[in-house]
Amino acid sequence: MAPRLVLASQSPRRRELLGQLGLELEVRPADTDERVLPGEAPRDYVLRVAREKARAVPGDVVLAADTAVVLGGEVLGKPRDAEDARRMLRALSGTRHEVLTGVCVRRNASALGVELDAVVATEVAFARLGDAEIDWYVGTGEPLDKAGAYAIQGSGGAFVQEVRGSVSNVVGLPLAETAALLRRAGFPLPWERP
Repeated sequence: MAPRLVLASQSPRRRELLGQLGLELEVRPADTDERVLPGEAPRDYVLRVAREKARAVPGDVVLAADTAVVLGGEVLGKPRDAEDARRMLRALSGTRHEVLTGVCVRRNASALGVELDAVVATEVAFARLGDAEIDWYVGTGEPLDKAGAYAIQGSGGAFVQEVRGSVSNVVGLPLAETAALLRRAGFPLPWERP
């Protein structure tokens, strides 16, 4: 019998993406501090948070991730309020930015255990936005719980002109890299099971 996969996240988007792979899982959100540490580089930040989430949740195989939108070296997390969302969208308007996701898989299959991780980067080109577009989008409520104040899989997709790299990474979980980490940790994917 295959070990049970635990997702250390409350993100419905990550749950949906893993469902696309045919994975059955248990959701156990991790309670961790997701603030950026002083002087912490964006890649180090997403990897640290993903590792801390994976370590905070019990399970045979635990998968955790953290996604950040990065513009000019600054991590744009989830906006505090509607005005903060407007500020982020104005900053992203007409630019290219990076979406980074740290992914960590922890498996307790042996006395030593296994912890594998990766950081995946995707470049996103954003359209130039006017005040009317920003006000409309913020009014939908969608940007208020999204890193960088937009959702490519939702109405915010209308502002994305180009994606270089993993699209699922921008949604919140790079599927190809996640599947590779699970496989390396000895977790059989649905198409590999007898």
